[in-house]
Formats: sequence, structure tokens, C-alpha cells
Amino acid sequence: MKYKSQAVAKLYFIAALVLFAAQVIFGLIMAYQYVVGDFLFPEIPFNVARMVHTNTLIVWLLFGFMGAAYYLVPEESERELYSPLLAKVLFWVFLVAAGLTVAGYLLVPYAQLAELTMNELWPTMGREFLEQPTITKLGIVVVALGFLFNIGMTILTGRKTVVNVVMLTGLLGLAVFFLFSLYNPANLVLDKYWWWWTVHLWVEGTWELILGSILAFVLIKTTGVDREVIEKWLYVIIAMALITGILGTGHHYYWIGTPEYWQLVGSVFSAMEPIPFFMMTVFAFNMVNQRRKDHPNKAAVLWALGCAVMAFLGAGVWGFLHTLAPVNYYTHGTQITAAHGHMAFYGAYAMIVLAMISYSMPFMTHGKPANSNKAQIIEMWGFWLMTVSIVFITLFLTGAGILQVWLQRMGTNPESFMAAQDSISIFYWLRFATGWVFLAGLLVYFYSFFAGGEPKEENA
Repeated sequence: MKYKSQAVAKLYFIAALVLFAAQVIFGLIMAYQYVVGDFLFPEIPFNVARMVHTNTLIVWLLFGFMGAAYYLVPEESERELYSPLLAKVLFWVFLVAAGLTVAGYLLVPYAQLAELTMNELWPTMGREFLEQPTITKLGIVVVALGFLFNIGMTILTGRKTVVNVVMLTGLLGLAVFFLFSLYNPANLVLDKYWWWWTVHLWVEGTWELILGSILAFVLIKTTGVDREVIEKWLYVIIAMALITGILGTGHHYYWIGTPEYWQLVGSVFSAMEPIPFFMMTVFAFNMVNQRRKDHPNKAAVLWALGCAVMAFLGAGVWGFLHTLAPVNYYTHGTQITAAHGHMAFYGAYAMIVLAMISYSMPFMTHGKPANSNKAQIIEMWGFWLMTVSIVFITLFLTGAGILQVWLQRMGTNPESFMAAQDSISIFYWLRFATGWVFLAGLLVYFYSFFAGGEPKEENA
């Protein structure tokens, strides 16, 4: 660690990992409720468990991105963070706001929570993934503005590199497109049209820039490949990600009442979305194969390579499976969507945050580039347990989705939704069992932070 102010990232990473564990636990609760519907009812009904599961996912990834920026930007800018104090204040504001929001979900009926937070003054609640009270959303805007000011001033007054400029661009886009969560028109078509400007243009637009910059940073540090080579790859990848991601928004507009041309635009450009992820996979493996040094942090390199592969499979391949309009006509809103979502979020975003944590934590904890061999082996066991289990979760949900489409939407005598759910319950049981393997992998990963052994020195 070259700059003292980089240490502020540790707070964000610890919070991210705790919230990651909470997300997994509530995912297991939901998975069990799929087959035993009255589990924990009425204390934690399914809709509440789902809100907590999806909201903690978003928040822990945001904590991870912020921590990555606070570590990456000073090193790339070759100066201390503009205001470490502001970073710490914003951390506690964000953490308290997130905690109070989740507590509200769990302890107060949602309609009552809307009344308590005076949602009628500015109605924004009740929409999937954006269930947060308006006051929480406004708090997120304030935190984002303070964060961008801190990061922006650090970059503007320091060295500008492709990595930190791409990171700043992605973070700016993240903040700008979140503002659409505050717009909630009464017309349902308009509501969904603009809702996707937050939900899609985050995960298939600006977040991909953040992913690319973090991956480039980790590969620069662990491979020793010339920065110019990695930066050229990064330019091409983000250009393709933006072109396909922005126009690919159209694949959400097929059946919500928008003009018919979106079926063509959405099909063509979303079918191209796997291309930048494939390029990212080729990029990561090429850089590791061309490495000029044997970095001691093998675990960080594994997370980086795993991220590239799993992002291509989850976001690219599984996204393509149901993105063409004639296919999506039958598959939208089925478990195929859930299969794509699980692997894509884990592969593209969870793994890149974990890669950054794996790379930076040894520096912040004991000033060495890597943990001991014992700690790294344990960490890699956690990697494989989580990654293999998410693959099986995806396969089980894909099987459930295909059967659901056939039974509910394509058969000669279509079944009702609940009858179809009963018919595919075996896949839900398998998903639930595999979820415990994922939790075991996460616990093994956590244990790696406390494993003993002498931290490793740089070899080259």
C-alpha cells in the first residue's frame, strides 16, 4: 500500500462482506420458502425476504465499488485521497441508512413504512429493486455526490490514467442513472420505461465500466504487463459494452406497451452484449499468459480470471439464451431470468469486488502483497465452492425455467402458474441444497482472513 489514505477502503470492504453474508442468508430463506411457503410466516414473508435479498445485493456491491475506488484511485493518481475524513463520514452515513432501511423492511409492514417515511410527499416506493423509502434514496444521492466529489478531486489534482478515468466515468454514470429511481410516473408503461434506465443501465452499462477498470488495475499490478497494452484492451471493451448495453435496453421494452421497433433494436444489440464479456475473458487470460512477473497473490489472480469467465457465461451466454424477442415472448418472467441474474451478478460484480479485496487486503492488513500460502489455499477453496455452487444453482434454475415455459406457456393444455410451480419443485429443492454449499464456501472464504502463516513477499 503506497498511500495511507487507501486504508479507508478496508471499512468499505468489511461492510460489503458482512452484507454479502446477509444477502446469502436471506437467499436461503427465500429458496426454502419456494417449497415450504409458510416458513417464517408472518415474521418474514417472502416479499420481505426478497426485498432484503435484492437490496443487500445492491448495497454490498456499492460498498465494494466505493472501497475499490478509494483503494485504486490514490494509487493511480499518485497522491493521497482528497479527503479521507469525508470518506469515513460517508461510510457511516451510508451504513446507518442501509441498516435502518433493512430494519424497516423487517420490522414494519411495507405500507406502514411508506406512511412513516412520508412517501406520499414524493412517491417512489413499491417498485422492484427500488423499494427503498424516498428519504433513503435521497440519502444515497447525497452519499454519491460526496463520494464523487472526493474521488473526482483526487483524480483532477493527480495523475490521470485510463484506469481511473474509466472508473470515474462509470461512477458518474452510476450516480446519474440512479436519479431515475426518483421518477415514478402514474402511467405503468412510462414507469417501466424509465425504471429500466436505473436497473438496466446500471448493471449492463455503467457498472461494466467499473468492472473493466478494476479488472485492468488488478491485472496491471499482478502481471507486470505494460500498462499501454492493458489500457488499449480496456478502451475496446468499454466501447463495446456501452454500445451494446445502452441500445440493449430495448430487450426490456418488448412487451410493456412500447413501439414495436424495440423488438428489433433490443434483439440485435442485446444479442451483441456477450461480445465485450468474451473480449474481457480473452483479455484477462492473455494478460496472465504474457505476465512479466510471478506475483505471489495467486488468489487475486484466480478471482480476476474467474470473474472474466463467469461474467461471460452469466451475463453473456445466459443473457443471450433468452434475449431475442421471439424467445423472450415465452421466457420473460420465468426462472430462466433468475438463472441469468444469479450467475451474471456473481460472475461480473461479486467476483470483481472479491478480486479487489483479495488483492488489496494483504497490503492494508500487514503491508505485504499476499497472504500466506495456507490463507491463499483456504481462500481458493472458498472460491471453488462458491463458483461451482453458483453454476449448479444456475443450471437448476435453467431446468426449472425451461420446464416452466413448457408447462405454463407452450403445452397443448397450459397449466396454471401454481400447478407449474408444483411440477418443478424438485429443481427448487436442488437449488436450496446447493445454496448451502455456497454459504459453506463463503464461510471458508471468511476463514481465510484469519488463517495463520507468514505473509508472502514480492518475488519480482
